[in-house]
Amino acid sequence: MKKRIIYLVSIFLFIIIVLAGCLRADIPEKEIDKQTNTTSESTLTHKPYPQQTKTINGTDYLLSRSPAGKYGGAFVSSTIGEGPKTFNSWNSMDATSSLAADIMFDGLVTTDAYTGEVIPKLAKNIEVLPDKKTYIVTLRQGLKWSDGKEITADDVYFTWNTIIFGGFGNTSTRDAMYIGEELPKVEKIDKYTVKFTTPKPFSPFLRQLSVPIAPKHILEPVTKQGKRAFASFWGSNTNPKNFVTSGSFRLKEYVPAQRLVYERNPNYYIIDEKGQKLPYLDKYIILIVGDLNNELLKFKSKELDTVGLRSSNVALFKEQEKNSDYKVYNLGPNTGTIYFAYNLNTRKNDKGKYYVNPIKQRWFNDVNFRKATDYAIDRENMVFNIAGGVAAPLFTPEPLSSIYLNEKIAKGHPQDMKKAKEFLQKSGFYWKNKKLYDKYGNKVEFDLYTNAGNTERESIGVMIKQDLEELGMTVNFKPIEFNTLVSKLVNSNDFDAVIMGFTGSPLEPYAGKNVWYSNGTLHVFNMRKTPEENKNLFWWEKKLNELFDKASLELNFDKRKKLYEEYQQLIYDEKPIIYLYSPIIISAVRTKFGNVYPTELGGVVHNLEEIYVK
Repeated sequence: MKKRIIYLVSIFLFIIIVLAGCLRADIPEKEIDKQTNTTSESTLTHKPYPQQTKTINGTDYLLSRSPAGKYGGAFVSSTIGEGPKTFNSWNSMDATSSLAADIMFDGLVTTDAYTGEVIPKLAKNIEVLPDKKTYIVTLRQGLKWSDGKEITADDVYFTWNTIIFGGFGNTSTRDAMYIGEELPKVEKIDKYTVKFTTPKPFSPFLRQLSVPIAPKHILEPVTKQGKRAFASFWGSNTNPKNFVTSGSFRLKEYVPAQRLVYERNPNYYIIDEKGQKLPYLDKYIILIVGDLNNELLKFKSKELDTVGLRSSNVALFKEQEKNSDYKVYNLGPNTGTIYFAYNLNTRKNDKGKYYVNPIKQRWFNDVNFRKATDYAIDRENMVFNIAGGVAAPLFTPEPLSSIYLNEKIAKGHPQDMKKAKEFLQKSGFYWKNKKLYDKYGNKVEFDLYTNAGNTERESIGVMIKQDLEELGMTVNFKPIEFNTLVSKLVNSNDFDAVIMGFTGSPLEPYAGKNVWYSNGTLHVFNMRKTPEENKNLFWWEKKLNELFDKASLELNFDKRKKLYEEYQQLIYDEKPIIYLYSPIIISAVRTKFGNVYPTELGGVVHNLEEIYVK
């Protein structure tokens, strides 16, 4: 079994190394205004048309980058869990809500799913001035909100200056835009032009402009009522008719825990080579499925048009592909990360109660305890039994395809129970009747959470429970509903340990600042609620703040890479988060659709507006 694991992992790592080489080759050394290319043309299944604008009767349409299709039909995908908590894109705290809301709104720019470049969306053009601090954004003219109002610079200024910089909703974007103590300045130049000025050259800035633009005439009255009113606006029980949107699809129906139904926006601003307005599909439907097994069953029964395949199913699906109505796509290594983390919070909540029991605090905040956990986890067993060998152990916060990957620590180490016990003994832990006790005689027992229905994470939880119980710990594994878990992590901070995942990008580690910065909204392993709490930091938290600040101001790729390698080394040494493994993403899609061009950056439906039923 070991030989098979090593063989499969070696193949996986070979793919990663080749891919990383391709990614790195296209990185500009010193220019902020040229963006990263991530996919060599030879790996593309489709060579897209160049991005172009065509002005018709005063409207600056964006031309489709794929061949013309035809109207009609629906595309059905799925999501795990109970459904969105909100449709307020600027207040979303979870991936499901963001998925449900963001489809209805466009930003100034987007990331090209084929190349990784930053390309205009609502913006017609972005000019970066020679000082590398000034960005002149020119909007497309003639674009309208779904209620007929024109999209103008007023909407852009309001979104950035009031909602984002004003701290409404989820403040992750604002927090990621701080340069020292300063935020960029936003100025309206004219009806269609906005100027952004950063205090210093800021390397991640352009990608941040992908944030959806909000309709000022709808949301400004809400912001005037305060942040609480804004947080509850456009909640999950909102009548779909009340949404004012700019995206290719708008919500038509939401049945909680069952489905989201979107209809085409007939006035969307992308047109094809024949002058037809996109999208082609009449509907885009997202079924809310209870778990991964149910999701697969729905694909087999043809209720879904696409499904992500677990490794155990890949061989069978590939074998049956020739005689089926679907095609299997290899989307490359997952750009997200799967992790295990303890709650390191040592503080009290506003009711004077500790977030974490003080006895457990001592364990979780002991780096030897965390290292022992890390060495006890059998990642190779997970790779073989959960991922079917189509994966590799993960030891860094950056995905294996990242152009900033610290290759010195990427290979990590094998499971080593002897070393794990040595770390525990260094801190005075001992065993009695095969159970682990701390030096004060307290039995080591804690709760471990993950989201119910995600069978992959549930399987990981079972394996980690077994590994840690072999070390003498008593682990109470408790899968719970996803939204409840998110609330435990982000709101109440009421948990001992958790298995979860973060989305990621091989292009820009700074996108994860809200995880690593001490006051970040996803700093879940040591969440802080007030500025006062943010004063008492672990030394390595201070160092992480410093590294991310330095990297954001560095324009030279090689120097940025060294800074990001240092942050990865720090996480590897201190282990506030323990990473598990990285799978390859395999998806199946019905062949009845045209213009389906999955990529490792964009997934299956990155060009949803171009997809059509043949």
